[in-house]
This record gives sequence, C-alpha cells and structure tokens, in this order.
Amino acid sequence: MKTISHEADFCVVGGGMSGLCAAIAAARHGAKTVLVQDRPVLGGNASSEIRMWICGAHGENMRETGILDEILLENHYRNPLTNYSIWDSILYEKARFQPNLELLLNCSINSLEMDGKRIAAVKGWQGTAEAWHEIRAKFFADCSGDSILAPLSGAEIRVGREAASEFGEDIAPAEADRRTMGMSCLLQTREYSSPQSFIAPSWANKYAADDVPLHHPYRGHNQGDAYGNFWYIELGGEYDSIHDTEMLRDELLKVVFGVWDHIKNCGDHGAANWALDWVGFLPGKRESRRYVGDHILNQNDIRDGGPFADIVAYGGWSMDDHHPAGFVHPGKPTIFHPAPSPYGIPYRSLYSRNIENLFCAGRNISATHAALSSTRVMATCSIIGQAVGTAAAMANSLGISPREVGKRSIKELQQRLMEDDSYLPGLLRDVSELSRGADLRASSGDPEALRNGVDRPVGKLDNGWTGAPGSWLEYSFDSRKSIKEARIVCDGKLNDRGLNSRCNYPLNQPRMASPETLMKSFRLEAKDSAGKWQTIAKVENNYQRLVRIPCPCETNAVRLVPESTWGASEFHIFAWELR
Repeated sequence: MKTISHEADFCVVGGGMSGLCAAIAAARHGAKTVLVQDRPVLGGNASSEIRMWICGAHGENMRETGILDEILLENHYRNPLTNYSIWDSILYEKARFQPNLELLLNCSINSLEMDGKRIAAVKGWQGTAEAWHEIRAKFFADCSGDSILAPLSGAEIRVGREAASEFGEDIAPAEADRRTMGMSCLLQTREYSSPQSFIAPSWANKYAADDVPLHHPYRGHNQGDAYGNFWYIELGGEYDSIHDTEMLRDELLKVVFGVWDHIKNCGDHGAANWALDWVGFLPGKRESRRYVGDHILNQNDIRDGGPFADIVAYGGWSMDDHHPAGFVHPGKPTIFHPAPSPYGIPYRSLYSRNIENLFCAGRNISATHAALSSTRVMATCSIIGQAVGTAAAMANSLGISPREVGKRSIKELQQRLMEDDSYLPGLLRDVSELSRGADLRASSGDPEALRNGVDRPVGKLDNGWTGAPGSWLEYSFDSRKSIKEARIVCDGKLNDRGLNSRCNYPLNQPRMASPETLMKSFRLEAKDSAGKWQTIAKVENNYQRLVRIPCPCETNAVRLVPESTWGASEFHIFAWELR
C-alpha cells in the first residue's frame, strides 16, 4: 500500500465542530494546516451521521460568535428546510476551500512517532483510497473526542468521575469511579397528510404501556415536539465508552426501534400521521478520555464564574450530568446542576501537561467530570476550537510551545480572538488607533458605543447604535488618512439560539432564514480631494454578523450608509471601525 506524506505547521485530528473551527482559525492566521477526519463528513455529533443540535450558553445575548456563528449564519441563509446534505456540504466547503488548509476525510489515525516529549508525526489509514497518510507537523491538536492521540503518545488523561473530595465538588460522587455519561443513537420523524404504519423489526425491544423507562416525566415521547429529539435514548456510562461502542450501538438500535414501535403501536401519542424518517447508526458520545493540562477546570471554577486571567473561551450550559445507566435508570435521566452564564474557560486547560506540542479541544479538554458536563456542548467546544487554532498559529509564528503562548502572549491571543468576533466576557477588544483618534458622529443618536470594544449587549448596556432608514455614520479626521479596511459587527439576534437542524419534520415545517436584524446592504463613502462623497465599497447581500470590507483610499472622512436589513425596520450594529 502506498504512503502519502504531508508536511504542516499544525495537524488537527478530528473533524467535529471543535476540530473544524480549530483548523479554520489556524489556517486563517497563517499556519499551514492539515485536518484529519475519520468519517466521510465533518461536524461530529452535529453531522448528518449523528444529528445532535449545536447547543451552548444560556441567557440573554450569550450566543457564541466567531467561526461557529459564521457557519450557522451560512446555514440559515442557504438551508431554509434544514436539509442535512446541505448542512454537511457547508461544513465540507468551509474546510475544503479554506486557503492554507488540507482536508483528509475517511482517514483514521492509529499510530504516531515521538521525538522526546513531542509528537513528530501521526499516521492514518484512508480505506477509501487504500492509502496510508503520514503527517509531520510542529503542533498537533486532538479534537477526536475519544482523545486517540493520548494512548499513542503517553499523554496524561482522566476517565470517569472524580471523588467529591478531590476538588471539593458537591455534585461529584463520594468515591471516584470510571463511569461516564453514555452515548445516544438519535431518531428523526416526518409528518404526512395521512396515517402511516410502522412494523417493528423482530429484534427491537418491546415496551408495554406501563414500562418505566418510557413513563418517566423526563422522557416525553408525544410526537410533534420541536425539541423532543429523544436524547434520553442513552446507554454506555456503565461500560467502556470507547471499546464497548459497537456492542452499545447494537443495544441502542434495539431501544430506538422499540421506542418508535411503542409510540406508533402502543397507545395514542399523537403520531398517527408520523413516520420514522431516519435513525443514527453512529452513536453520539458525551464523554470518554479527557486530557490533563496545566489546569483542570472543575465545578467550583464554573460556579465562581471562571474569572481566569487567561480566559480564551466561555461556557454557560448547565452542569448537565447524565446518569451513567442512561435509559435503564428508573430516575431522572439527567440532573441540570446550575451554572452561571457566562463563565470563563482558561487557556491552561487546552493543552497537554506532559506532551509539549499537543493541544486539545472539544469534550476532551482538561476538566473534571463535573465541569465536563457543562463544557461538552458543541457551541462551547467550537469556540474552544477557535481558541486552540488561533493559539497554534501564534505558537508556530513565534516558535514557542503551547505553554509559552499562555505565559508570554496571552493578551495577544485574547485580542486576536476578539478581533475575530470570539467574545471573551470581561475583556475589551482593542479598537484601532485610527478610529480612536477620529471624530465619530451619526445622523441621529450617539454612536460612541461602536468603538468601545464590546461587540454585543452585556447586561443593560446595548453597546450598539440604532438608526432609521436614511441614517449614516461618519468618521472624520484632521488630515487625510490612508484607509485599508472597515470592520463592522451587525446584529445577528444573539438571543436566538439558531439551531442548525430540526429533530422532526412537520407537514408545515417553518423555514429557517437569515436573522431579520442583520444589515443586508450598505455602502461606504469617502470624501475625495474636492470634498465630495464618493462610493468606495458597496455590499448588496450580506448575511454575516462580522463583516470586513477592503476599502483602500486616501481621505479625511468615511461614511457608512446602511441601506436595508433582512426584515427589521431599523439598523442595529455593534461595531464600526476603520483600519
């Protein structure tokens, strides 16, 4: 069999949402990157193979932005019926056509080469092409979920639940064990205009009308609930969440088909016109190996709000701790222990403590089981991935280790993340000197918030500017300046979770669309040497929150003139500055 060799600055193993965001971020910041995924599609638990929602922080204006938001807004624009093939194609193109990024699909990493305490190369088998791929890189990120690089490299890991006494976690068990949260095979259904029958396979489990697993108040199964995605069909926490996966998949399929048989053929569950549309044969995992970094994030860090000096991401999902027994547990399938939103996630939890060039992102970061129960959701994992990719590019350009980035360049890393619209609670983004020194005025209202370094509402502060049709914003200077670019942050409805998919498809399915608050069209004008306004850039069909517009010119004044939204009656933006 042939071996194909690759040389890179950064290799990301695992193409879920965290790995995808890490690879894109690194490539955009100048690191030659290879993304290796062992499946034919990207997205991991969010892909068409598993179909879990991308969930994240609770609370007002807490939706995660940056690369994740860019992807979701692309999906809102192009995929009104939430078709999974279109969703897969959007994830694919973000990696496949990103300059500086090479994508290897269907390639499973199964060996590596060490150079002291550093990984020198990884090797994987691509069955579709009957080829081995060897990737040599300066830095690696394990975004594989199961942390495949850990047993191959000797990286320090944890599995299971810590004892309550180790970190003083009151939601942890009294004794440590290797139990985890389980895995799920999801199902999706579709409504028709006439009754639909269902004949269960002979091997499906049988659930009578009074069976306990389906008559707990936390396991609702009336059809038509837009948020009822049967997440509670979960097994595996009492087994080995890696090596027992195939056996657990078989058991989960018995449950899935048995549950649908119960819904269709055992009492009235409002499902007469509903049919089974899809079943996942690849289990979606919640927990397995976790790396040990320089800091182990724990329950008390989260409860305290994570006030870390090296914050590079944030969480805000409850500590959502699923019972290890999953579906066969007679009590609550999960307990939502409260967590503040937001809380900070430190950079020191995103790289290996004992392997010098290894980052981690996703559900395998350095955290206790209790903390993982919150950080594991995919929106949080995505912004962690963006932080890791940005840090890897910095480590590469500076010629330093992941640990040294945190010690020497953490403020620069934080500024790069905020510049790319990755929100860091409590920090201010540096506004360009050109914009700070200019006179800023508007046709109406006070526009000063547009250069305060906070690109979303926080608490009672809107941090934005609202204008009616026909309004404008203007920067003016005391002399002619050289302008290269405008940076604009639009209102993308951060209170709208904006799920990437549905769990069921009703007959009159609502369509997904671009947020009506986004500024759709606008123009930039500059004063020429005669003092007349000239259009220097015009955008007709914007559907993104973060917009960077090249507008090279020499001028003493620049105007932003909004023209239309996607439906809102007023314009609302959070940042406008010139570079």
